Amino acid sequence: MKSKQTFTVIFFTRKSRSNPNQLTIYARITVSGKRSEISLKRSIHFKDWDSHRSRARGSSSTSRALNAYLDEVFSKLLNCYKELLSEEALISSEAIKSRFLGEDNTSKTLRELITYHHDKMGMVLKPGTMKNYYTTEKYLYKFLQRKRRTKDIYLKQLNYELITDFEYYLRHYKNSKQELMMSNNGVMKHLERFKKILNLAVKLEWMPKNPFSQFKLKYNKYDRAYLTNRELKLLEGTEFKSQRLERVKDCFVFSCYTGLSYVDVKDLTLSNIVQGIDGRYWIYTKREKTNESVKVPLLPKALEIIEKYSGLNSAGFEDSLLPLSSNQKTNKYLKEIAGMCKIYKHMTFHVARHTFATTVMLSNGVPIETVSKLLGHSKLTTTQIYARIVETKISDDIDRLLERFKEKEMDKAINS
Repeated sequence: MKSKQTFTVIFFTRKSRSNPNQLTIYARITVSGKRSEISLKRSIHFKDWDSHRSRARGSSSTSRALNAYLDEVFSKLLNCYKELLSEEALISSEAIKSRFLGEDNTSKTLRELITYHHDKMGMVLKPGTMKNYYTTEKYLYKFLQRKRRTKDIYLKQLNYELITDFEYYLRHYKNSKQELMMSNNGVMKHLERFKKILNLAVKLEWMPKNPFSQFKLKYNKYDRAYLTNRELKLLEGTEFKSQRLERVKDCFVFSCYTGLSYVDVKDLTLSNIVQGIDGRYWIYTKREKTNESVKVPLLPKALEIIEKYSGLNSAGFEDSLLPLSSNQKTNKYLKEIAGMCKIYKHMTFHVARHTFATTVMLSNGVPIETVSKLLGHSKLTTTQIYARIVETKISDDIDRLLERFKEKEMDKAINS
């Protein structure tokens, strides 16, 4: 079938409507008898056009320049035809025209892709997640401007070299004070988001493959901060004269005994507190981040904090169950609280979630499967990131193992 396919390009003219002595030049693409025409935005005096050769007459600089341009157009159209052949794409005069004009999918640009991603995924992803994508976009555009001297780039120009150059740019990016802005994991997060955007291009068939396929994201592993049982009790037992610090402390401790994240605590209302079939009070809610349903039994300490703020509406926090300030202010106050309690850890509200998983749950023998459910995780592997078996738990398990060894030795001695 391909051997019978014909492909030709000719240049022809039409009389200009504005000037009867001028001719407008066109290119006609013909594939298997079907035509498409392209205006080349060039004109010539009718006496200077050779209709038999489809070229300009004479050897003047103007004629030579025009003929060189026509040869270049012919070469580009031929390359478009060859590209479609190599891609085993449907070849037609319109397909060749579209590729020549940059209107087909292979001529999509990075800005077009990012705009498409934001338009479509903005309705799916959470605002916080989209904010991170906007930040990655900002760095991508700065990189293109400073290192590639361009505001945009065709997707077909993206390759492994560009990715490694972008990684180098992020690692060495400095603020106005000439301080490095990103850690290794911060760089990897931007690259991971860039990879996801390019995966969308592959799914849309705007790119044949993702240049990240040979690039490995390398995250540094680190221990997530959590409060030990001693630190948690110290915090609980400290009363602050400042109302703002006392409220933040209580909300933090509440999270330590429920495992809820900042946004999930902030969104809690009285309607989320339900009495279960066991007669105990439970929190029924959905995680803002994953939309997973979460059912958490209210431990005595958490219930005590709710009762402490039962007259919340009069405190100006509308229908919120607890008086939680903005995330930024809360973390600022927690830093102040940690200093006053002599807790030498980088304390943010998320530390409470780690504390719940590790100190409150796992250290007291609660199975990791149960902890996973309480945290609202869809995968057990996610819980393993948060929850670690602390040294005291390992020590207790070893003590029980040694007891079993002693019992076996005693049984062996008695039987012998």
